[in-house]
Amino acid sequence: MSPTSQTAIPCTLMRGGTSKGPFFLASDLPGDVETRDRVLLAAMGSPDTRQIDGVGGADPLTSKVAIVSRSSRPGIDVDYLFAQVSVDRPLVDVAPTCGNMLGGVGPFAVERGLVEPRDPITSVSIYMVNTETVAVAHVPTPGGEVAYAGQASIAGVPGTAAAIRIDFRDTSGSVCGALLPTGNVIDRIDGIEATLIDNGMPMVVLRARDLGKSGYETPAQLNSDQELKTRLEGIRILAGERMGLGDVGSKVVPKVTLIAPPQAGGHVMTRTFIPHKCHSAIGVLMAVTVGTACILPLSVACGVVRQHDASVQRLSLEHPSGEFSVEFQVERSGRGLTVVRSSLIRTARALFRGEVLVPASVWEGKPHLPSVAVPRAT
Repeated sequence: MSPTSQTAIPCTLMRGGTSKGPFFLASDLPGDVETRDRVLLAAMGSPDTRQIDGVGGADPLTSKVAIVSRSSRPGIDVDYLFAQVSVDRPLVDVAPTCGNMLGGVGPFAVERGLVEPRDPITSVSIYMVNTETVAVAHVPTPGGEVAYAGQASIAGVPGTAAAIRIDFRDTSGSVCGALLPTGNVIDRIDGIEATLIDNGMPMVVLRARDLGKSGYETPAQLNSDQELKTRLEGIRILAGERMGLGDVGSKVVPKVTLIAPPQAGGHVMTRTFIPHKCHSAIGVLMAVTVGTACILPLSVACGVVRQHDASVQRLSLEHPSGEFSVEFQVERSGRGLTVVRSSLIRTARALFRGEVLVPASVWEGKPHLPSVAVPRAT
């Protein structure tokens, strides 16, 4: 091995929703987890607060990776493994999934030849490996080509783009094993009432007022409140134990959301921590899970959100940079509320295609055929 050599790995840098990161074919990465994680850390430039020696964006929202492969599961098109690469620690976390990066999986799968496009919409069934759940992304493909231009707008992303509708199936308890991991709608932690819930993302939902906050503070104000952050981390660690997640001190789940009455015509105001920094928006599966808490009878959302009994409900979650709408189809029975389907709109865009370079001392690569799109049938 030459001391100056590098290993080139094919990838596509994509924006998915309000997140961004490289998308890889699984076949282009090392097969063993330890080497794969070293490669991802090197590619992103971690650990370093600026990620100056990699392609990471020095923020948790831009230090994410999607690993995609053709699925062998019946009725599933592709498998999607999400990796959250820590910015300032040598840590690659595959415990949670990411619904924003999920928005880019369908277009990536079509463009890399994993899924045959249809005109005008290609429905891509996606197995989310992290949570062992399924989503279906409806990708605009007029004339058999992925369309990125369109009129859909999402808070946190400038301009407009093509709308990608994503339907989630069976996400209840995807990480913790149950929608309410403790069996309780409300738990008391450190003297504070909390709803501990998992509908695709383990979350600790708290009323802002119970922590002496309005819920309308800016992320900068909340991030500078060290007393609040210390208390929230203590609650989060205790909640993680109760939710069956073990010691979560070095994990990114559960995440914490403060809720308050809406200000701009929505249904609820949110301030979400991921897990120690207040998010400028709210993630996809965070929105799904917090929204579920908001329609759950007797949760901490009672008195904050106006709840009703419709079988199909649309919720607008306000956040620091706009709003996020989620649609739920629910069933009620003597055993409680069941979320049958959660749907939302995301957008995505391929930013560049090429190769990311990592030092050969990290990984010398492996012999394989170049990763190219499968030719379309004519």
